[in-house]
Amino acid sequence: MHTILKVSQNYYVRGGSDRYFFVLTELLQKHGHRVIPFAATNPDNEPSEWEHYFPRGADFEQPRIGDLFNFLYSRDAVKSIRRLLNDTEIDLAHFHIYYGKLTASILGVLKDAGIPLIQTLHDFKLTCPIHSHISNEKICEACEGKHFWRALPKRCNRGSFTRTALNVTESYVSRILGSHDKFDHFISVCHFNRQKMIQYGIPENKISTVHNFVDVSEITPNLDVGDYILYFGRLYRAKGIFTLIEAALPLKHVPLYIVGDGEAAPEVQRILEQNGCQHIQLLGFKQGDELRELIQNSICMVLPSELYENCPMSILESYAYGKPAIGADIGGIPELIEDGVDGFLFPAGDQNILRERLLWMFEHKAEAVEMGRAGRHKVETEFNADIHYEKIMKVYQQFL
Repeated sequence: MHTILKVSQNYYVRGGSDRYFFVLTELLQKHGHRVIPFAATNPDNEPSEWEHYFPRGADFEQPRIGDLFNFLYSRDAVKSIRRLLNDTEIDLAHFHIYYGKLTASILGVLKDAGIPLIQTLHDFKLTCPIHSHISNEKICEACEGKHFWRALPKRCNRGSFTRTALNVTESYVSRILGSHDKFDHFISVCHFNRQKMIQYGIPENKISTVHNFVDVSEITPNLDVGDYILYFGRLYRAKGIFTLIEAALPLKHVPLYIVGDGEAAPEVQRILEQNGCQHIQLLGFKQGDELRELIQNSICMVLPSELYENCPMSILESYAYGKPAIGADIGGIPELIEDGVDGFLFPAGDQNILRERLLWMFEHKAEAVEMGRAGRHKVETEFNADIHYEKIMKVYQQFL
């Protein structure tokens, strides 16, 4: 078996890519591989025997001048990775979201050591300086994968020229340091992402699609009729949260639970209070058993995104618990939902059709249960751990 270095800026669960980092680590360990994590230090980190190798990352909450330089090039990360390589042998390095806190500074060190480099692409960092192809709350591909300076007049990062300039600078610096060229292979988590990368210059033979997975071996689906419709995820405009609320406002008899936090949370709360919405509950951030119970007792989950989603874990997790999904027809979402079979698709941003889908699920709860059953079958047969391991190893074996 092999020793795999797993690289991520976070060693705690903040989002879907972090959850995937941990479940893939468990999957590799289950098959006998030695997995060594490399991440930035953080008080929220899970404990690890390797944490004394973790470098200090840039502080995004209260940044100082030094943090701006560390965002572009981390000397601490370079020293730490060299120390780790001196102390142990690595067969292959698998990167996830590493930029920002670890930076592309470590790529050359690993490459000089003869270690194959693979990255799973959880976003659009290679083709967009803001990582999302969103500018001023609309889909944007103005940079065409390489002309990152075009983001400056558009102020793509929260309308701020300064923030956007830092992102643009980081994108150029990363590219110079090898964010494109030093990797031996890229893994997209959906076909949509892969095609977008190829469209903007990544060689077709250098990128494969391996969708995310859920290990259902210890998940018992709840095929009872649910009580409410559930949204769980980050709360910000491009996730379609306001489209969802506008769709749900008139449906006074249809309970909607909104789970998560984010920059849109105060405005969401204000809208609910202004409209006296007793049927829409803003529950805040949940995880672990609390979140699992909310999914299990729902009618379905809804993902109304208006950005290029890749392979949302929230859909696969809902299927695992036997719950169908309503999703916008954007990005990689249509690769997961078969319309009318395990859920519904609707045109992104269309509150009227979304309202119809919400109402149908509430009024056809028995059919929703059957859709959930189909979703569970899909995860068991198409997105399971064994299939995922085979696909990951097929990529690894090219370079081991």
